[in-house]
Amino acid sequence: MNIGHILSDPPILVVITTFISSMIYCTVKYNQVKKNLNFLFGFIRNFKKSDLNYRFKEIDEWMQLNPYVSASWLEFKNTLVFSESVALKGENNSLTYKEVSSTVQNIQTTVDPAYFFNDETLVTSKYNHKLMDSWPTILTGLGPLFTFLNIAIAFGKIDFSSQEATIASVANLMSSMQIAALVSVFALCSSLIFIVFEKFAYQICCAIPLARVTDVMGKLFDNISSEKFLLELLKETKIQNNALQHLIAGMPNDFKVALNSGIAGNLVPYLENLIFGMNLMNKQMKEVAKASKSDAVDDLF
Repeated sequence: MNIGHILSDPPILVVITTFISSMIYCTVKYNQVKKNLNFLFGFIRNFKKSDLNYRFKEIDEWMQLNPYVSASWLEFKNTLVFSESVALKGENNSLTYKEVSSTVQNIQTTVDPAYFFNDETLVTSKYNHKLMDSWPTILTGLGPLFTFLNIAIAFGKIDFSSQEATIASVANLMSSMQIAALVSVFALCSSLIFIVFEKFAYQICCAIPLARVTDVMGKLFDNISSEKFLLELLKETKIQNNALQHLIAGMPNDFKVALNSGIAGNLVPYLENLIFGMNLMNKQMKEVAKASKSDAVDDLF
């Protein structure tokens, strides 16, 4: 039996077609993941921890517009702790500054970035990983399936009606048994080759680029535990409470000073002007009384 006749057998063709399809699917999907991870790494590595405070809006907009990483970024952004020097634009494009703790100098995260940027969120979720994991099982299962199917068909074609028919049917049985055995061999070899190829492809196209992305994200955002951040907030609250107590304690004295200043600056000049006016009016009335030779006004005052 020649190679061409063996390869043209339908069961073997099915196994070969399935094997080629699995290899193409694996290659295409892993190359897509590699391309996106390299694109993400190329963007992230342009940022430094020192200037991230002023360029956070830039990285935030880019991450949200990138569908490959937007979902992971939105979850990760909720864990970020901003320092008092983070510049943010308001609704009217006015710059505002978000203050959290005076001891936090950089943008920090309360959760390890690897929790959001890992193989599950950036690799396996971007393709049908269940199908990828099932390819070896499918290829292996095709071997016994077609093997027993060929054997069943071959036994069904045995003809004992005559000596010549018996010899011919037995020869066909042996040929079918050979094909049945080769189907299992092809299926098992295809499964082993795919497993080895998939492991190497995953390491080169996915694992290495993912490790670079995770490493640069870890270096860009310092990790601070939730307990430490709460302690920082507690310290900041105590400082503010102390300042508030001093402010409340000094309010009576400040109020007294402000009241005296107000009286001295506003009420005293007004009263002086009023007394001056009354004195002037009294003087005028006296002059009028003298002119009319009447002491009624003098007796009145």
